[in-house]
Amino acid sequence: MTKTSKAIDQLPPSATSALEKLGADLAVARLRRHESLRSWAGRMGVSVPTLARMESGDPATSMGVYLSALWLVGLDGALAELAKPDADMSAHNRDVRKAVELGRKRAQSSRNSRLAKLEKAGARPHGDVND
Repeated sequence: MTKTSKAIDQLPPSATSALEKLGADLAVARLRRHESLRSWAGRMGVSVPTLARMESGDPATSMGVYLSALWLVGLDGALAELAKPDADMSAHNRDVRKAVELGRKRAQSSRNSRLAKLEKAGARPHGDVND
């Protein structure tokens, strides 16, 4: 039985599926190039069992092994695109919500300041109907 990290044990099913698909796609890329496991592993600098684990989507296989395979098929540049800050819509939406809330707070503060000035000057704000 191999020891796995807590992070690997807690991977969500969607992440596990994505790794399995990536491994399978890399296996197809290798086969389309008519490369054996042994020759491809040699080109990557890994053992055949490590390559087989990567092709099966094993999450314990290092990211470097996946990246080596991506490099062999000319797709290593795609990795840099995965976590680009401008593509992080969750963070973008959070930033927008914070900006909207800040705008509301500033508008309320500004309104309160205007009302306080009017009260200090003895004037009644428009719409005040206490007669």
